[in-house]
Amino acid sequence: MKYEIQIAGKSRWVELSRAAAGWQISLDGAPTNVDAVEIAPGVFSILLNGESHEVRIAAAPDGTLTLQDGPHEWKAQMIDPRAWRGRRHGAAEVEGRQQIVAPMPGKVIRVLVNLGDQVEAGQGLLVVEAMKMQNEVRSPKTGKVEKLSAKEGQAVNSGDTLAWID
Repeated sequence: MKYEIQIAGKSRWVELSRAAAGWQISLDGAPTNVDAVEIAPGVFSILLNGESHEVRIAAAPDGTLTLQDGPHEWKAQMIDPRAWRGRRHGAAEVEGRQQIVAPMPGKVIRVLVNLGDQVEAGQGLLVVEAMKMQNEVRSPKTGKVEKLSAKEGQAVNSGDTLAWID
């Protein structure tokens, strides 16, 4: 699998393939052996060139990712022409059943939809409060609320499933 990723404004090519003991990763053509294990939703323990890293990845509703390794933080975006071209220009919405996840750890303070409701792309589904800031989680597509697992007052971790839209 080959991906173009924009990290901190710089475009990089990442190629992933399974190796006998973990993953073989090539960054801009330079191969590296990596061992990665997801230890919690959105949290990975990574052994890279003999160094251990605990990397937290949080996805934002706009498709960007926040990568955090200790005190270091980067913004990243997957650049896949097939999936993202229309989205950058606002011309297309995602297709198929979509899992809605918590963008960051926090508390669900408001659920704006009910199970079975018809929603539009960009419509607010619920509000998650984190660090005294309220973040509205929006629907990535027009569809029906198929599953709603979030409840008001519920504490959530980054990456927890909140709802499914079909």
